[in-house]
Amino acid sequence: MTDIPPSSSLPPPMSIAAVERDCGISKDTLRIWERRYGFPTPLRDANDERLYPADQVARLRLLRRLIGAGHRPGKVVARPEAELLALLRELDAAPMAGGPVGGDGRAADAAQVLDALIAHDAERLRDSLAGLLLREGLRAFAAQIGPGLTQVVGAAWARGELEIHQEHLFTDQFTSVLRAAIGAATAAGGLREGPRVLLTTLPEEPHGLGLLMAEAIFVLEGCRCVSLGVQTPVRDVALAARAHRADVLALSFSAAVSAGQARAGLADLRAVAPADVEIWAGGACPGLREPPGVRRLRDLPGISAEVARWRTSAALRDGA
Repeated sequence: MTDIPPSSSLPPPMSIAAVERDCGISKDTLRIWERRYGFPTPLRDANDERLYPADQVARLRLLRRLIGAGHRPGKVVARPEAELLALLRELDAAPMAGGPVGGDGRAADAAQVLDALIAHDAERLRDSLAGLLLREGLRAFAAQIGPGLTQVVGAAWARGELEIHQEHLFTDQFTSVLRAAIGAATAAGGLREGPRVLLTTLPEEPHGLGLLMAEAIFVLEGCRCVSLGVQTPVRDVALAARAHRADVLALSFSAAVSAGQARAGLADLRAVAPADVEIWAGGACPGLREPPGVRRLRDLPGISAEVARWRTSAALRDGA
């Protein structure tokens, strides 16, 4: 570790808490990478607290984007920045994941969203998202278009084309549009024959978009959903499961959470949650392996098959 250098024209180094907020990489993960891979290499202030120079923060943004796309930390954290940029260009060259039919349509939709963000035009951004929802329907918007747009916005942020406040604007407007659509679908749903699903994230996971997109699919599958939002302590998740008589606990883990953290949290939850409540875990967390008693959701469309399986099992139990 090196001491903080004299003042310069570069942006000031960021604290570990600021890097966690900016890059979406937890403090624990930053420390683990530092120890295991030799990056990042933070400076130290007079109180021996970690400070991260601007170039390291930029590289951490690239890493978050690549890991979110499926690359394992052990394969990318220590690689030269030129190789990371090459990997990012490969991702950017691929079609928007699961977007509207037709490559030109996907590119046009993504460009429309990015243009609104770059122009700081919240109203135009919301109109673009609402138009996509109306054109494609709630299921495609949640399971395909949403993840695709999130990927595009994340890539632009990693390249330095968007600031964190613009990414937050996208998250806020996407959440607003999707939450309104979920409310309308819930009101129009009629008789609910699916499981009672309690949705949340554990304390290590601050990101809620994946959880919200999953909720939309659950609602369309006839599930009765209650969302606790993000970062709920394990004990409180178990208490809420009893209070709401949940059949399923659905948890989301993004690339900001390490596989070890996810597994430990799920194991703790399984130990205290009611035995008859199923736990389903999904998200972009790389290398996520479910402990015993937890079911892994591979992707958002996979929720439908899992709900169908639950219905079959419930019918067999009721008929026994």
